[in-house]
Amino acid sequence: MGKDLIIVESPAKVKTIKKFLGKGYAVEASVGHIRDLPTKVLGVDEEHDFAPDYQIIPSKKKVVSTLRAAAKKAETVYLAPDPDREGEAIAWHIAEVIKKQNSNLKRISFNEITARAVKQALASSSELNKHLFDSQQARRILDRIVGYKISPLLWKKVKRGISAGRVQSVALRLIVDREKERQAFKPEEFWVFSVLLEGPTPPPFECQLWKVDGATPQIGSAQQAQALEQAIAQADFSVHKVVEKERKRQPRPPFITSTLQQEASNRLGFSAKRTMMVAQKLYEGVDLGDRGTTALITYMRTDSVRISDEAMETAKSWITQTLGPEYYPDKPRRFKTKGSAQDAHEAIRPVDPLLTPQEVEHFVSREQARLYSLIWERFMASQMAAARFWDTTVTVKAGDTLWRTKGERLIFPGFLKIMHKPASETTAAANIELPRLEQGMALTMRKLNKEQKFTQPPPRFSEASLVRNLEKLGIGRPSTYATIISTLKDREYVAVSQGHFVPTDLGTVVSDLLVTHFAQLMDVDFTAHMEEDLDKVAEGGRDWVALLKDFAKDFYPTLDKATKEMAAIKAGLETDIPCPKCAKPLVIKFGKNGPFLACSAYPSCNFTSNYSRDEKGTIHIETDKDAGKKMGTCPQCGGDLILKKARTGSRFIACSKYPDCRYTQSFSTGVPCPREDCNGELVEKSSRRGKVFYACNQYPKCDYAVWDWPVAETCPDCGSKILVRKTTKSRGLHLACPEKGCKYWRQLEDQAEDQE
Repeated sequence: MGKDLIIVESPAKVKTIKKFLGKGYAVEASVGHIRDLPTKVLGVDEEHDFAPDYQIIPSKKKVVSTLRAAAKKAETVYLAPDPDREGEAIAWHIAEVIKKQNSNLKRISFNEITARAVKQALASSSELNKHLFDSQQARRILDRIVGYKISPLLWKKVKRGISAGRVQSVALRLIVDREKERQAFKPEEFWVFSVLLEGPTPPPFECQLWKVDGATPQIGSAQQAQALEQAIAQADFSVHKVVEKERKRQPRPPFITSTLQQEASNRLGFSAKRTMMVAQKLYEGVDLGDRGTTALITYMRTDSVRISDEAMETAKSWITQTLGPEYYPDKPRRFKTKGSAQDAHEAIRPVDPLLTPQEVEHFVSREQARLYSLIWERFMASQMAAARFWDTTVTVKAGDTLWRTKGERLIFPGFLKIMHKPASETTAAANIELPRLEQGMALTMRKLNKEQKFTQPPPRFSEASLVRNLEKLGIGRPSTYATIISTLKDREYVAVSQGHFVPTDLGTVVSDLLVTHFAQLMDVDFTAHMEEDLDKVAEGGRDWVALLKDFAKDFYPTLDKATKEMAAIKAGLETDIPCPKCAKPLVIKFGKNGPFLACSAYPSCNFTSNYSRDEKGTIHIETDKDAGKKMGTCPQCGGDLILKKARTGSRFIACSKYPDCRYTQSFSTGVPCPREDCNGELVEKSSRRGKVFYACNQYPKCDYAVWDWPVAETCPDCGSKILVRKTTKSRGLHLACPEKGCKYWRQLEDQAEDQE
């Protein structure tokens, strides 16, 4: 027998761990799962306790051969995939395929990839945890049954290639239900009042109307607003009460998976999937020059806010020595993990808190640096003293009305010294400067403002708010949020508009059908309860086969009933819009390039069109003012070339004699490709999700592409041969450099400038 063997999940881990161990160890990577259920059939024996038919994944056969050969030479095999249920399942499957070559198998896990953690894990190895594996196996089989049983039904009734999922479909329902709330919402009018007042000493200050006759104002019409305005104009203003007190703001706990995804979305604009991919790299290790390959953060799939004593001591040392002892609290901060958490390992934190973002940024990519900085700041702030503010609340009386304003002054920054409050958390009070005021002091009204407003519908979900709601409702687990969101996008059940999810018509149809025919499966409480049952399996308090049998008891009869009763909409989803050609009703059809309107009288009427929906869900037929515009002569038949629009949104040029002549060409922007040694030009294309972009017409030889309309103008800062035309809320219409790292932009005063 030779060296002991350690099997991890990724090649990056192999490189990081090897430098910690002596010559007595070999390290190999399984590259994730090596066995799974077959792809083309259910792979579960429903008649015999749901026995799974695991098979070696075809692409992993070479990996399995390598692992078997290495295991045969080893004295002991240490299985070291990630420290969660998914990792336990990977370890279990590895054990199954190599146990004939070596039965001396041990399970080790570590929350951070450091020499101390790895050696400690080797010294405290254990057996594989069957309960954890059974829990993950039950989840996998549940998801397989739901997906493989319901998806074919949706193929038959709606559109081929779509899918249903036990958790993703409930997440979709949340998005669809929110959109329906918005469409049904009826705004209500209300009026807000503010007044600019001045005391004996400057500066003037603004107050907001707080109470009318001792109650919250209910001003719902212009007449009521005018009557109140007249009454206020006759009233004398005086200081009713001044309350001053010190307030402390405590730091938040270090990140768990869900809060990291939310904060990365809000502050960095990262998707949940992107956040987890970048975090995985930081966890596995990056090359830090003289330091070699170094793991930067602890394991990023966790629901615990617990921190090790060693990390707390290191943080204390940095805080007191770098910032001063006054920035450290009276006693170390310990945060309480919520009761439903698995608490399997620590919160997400830097492996070495002394390794600051500034020391790391030169060795890693920009996105890695930004995420590490976010994690480092949050952890260090969590161990610092509270920020202290001096709050002043002034209440002003005028007749039967009370007005209020607040101001705050920072006394001591505390944790805000390294972690400033996001803009969303900055209160208006922070910007208000108040004069010295005393109770009974007379005030002079300089200006009275009244403003008509309307109540707003509930906001659509962003990635951050969807993750927050999934966590709050107990749907899925931290490690699944990114996959849930990614699947909804990939299936084209949702689109993203201004950073928020909008359900597509396909997503709405699928959700409605599932809610109608699989009410229990789509119930939020049922899904959350299933997560609790899976937790019980992991803890050894529930049998996984019994759980599946209980689920099947209701699921199979429901499936049989749905198969018979679910309405087929492949012929089209009915609308009340008349066809512009023949006046017959139009229907929504779901084609391979997305939804479109078609005449219900097809084939006698072949009208089709793209469409859009407004905020109330009303359908509008899309008209393209340039559609049908002559673009030259067809080189094949001599007919007219005309401009057309594909169902995915991009424009193209085609022969007017179609279908007799099928000549087409891409719509050119007229801008040469900026790549060196490329003689192509940028043409309009669209992704399969319908987003228009501009790419080189020499693809695949040249893969240059940009999302925004290109302009043939050289960037004065970096020399890029093109700029792009963009519109944002903060800058309006402007030109910007498309090159990463270049921040050049300039305003376009003429809104018609550089239009395509």
